[in-house]
Amino acid sequence: MIPLVILVATLIADQVTKWLVVLTMIPGHSVPDSGLLRLTYLTNTGSAFGLFPDQTVFLVLASFVGIGVLLVFYRTHSVNNNLLHASLGLQLGGAIGNLADRVRLGYVVDFIDVGAWPVFNLADSAIVVGLIGLLWSLATTRTRALRIRSPLGMAHFFPWRLERRAPWAVNWRGLL
Repeated sequence: MIPLVILVATLIADQVTKWLVVLTMIPGHSVPDSGLLRLTYLTNTGSAFGLFPDQTVFLVLASFVGIGVLLVFYRTHSVNNNLLHASLGLQLGGAIGNLADRVRLGYVVDFIDVGAWPVFNLADSAIVVGLIGLLWSLATTRTRALRIRSPLGMAHFFPWRLERRAPWAVNWRGLL
């Protein structure tokens, strides 16, 4: 339930903000004219950082594949926590928001302009924040590690050693 609510909220916020930018701004102009944080209306026919310009068909297909991978991950992964679910909702909402722009317009509307960073939109932010949350959730979740037996009978763990906590992980329950 959590991923669906966050997906819908992310998608609506993304599409409404893009619609407001298109409705109220002139392409290429910024508000304010200078400063660290500005609203700058740009269109992007490529992917992040302007890579793959004018490759709409490829990017639409890649979006469908990415959305499919996230859905399969959600349905098959055994980790069950709110951070993971929220992260997947953010990623799916952002991916669907940018996909909707590509299919409907042939480009993505970008408008958040922070310093020297490339101009981006809410969908891009949701994807990045969702990815960080997903990685954090997976890195801090305890699950059983797959063990393999060596010929000597000693148990070895795969390199990611999911069963053990990372040495830098803090046991917050022990501190409280």
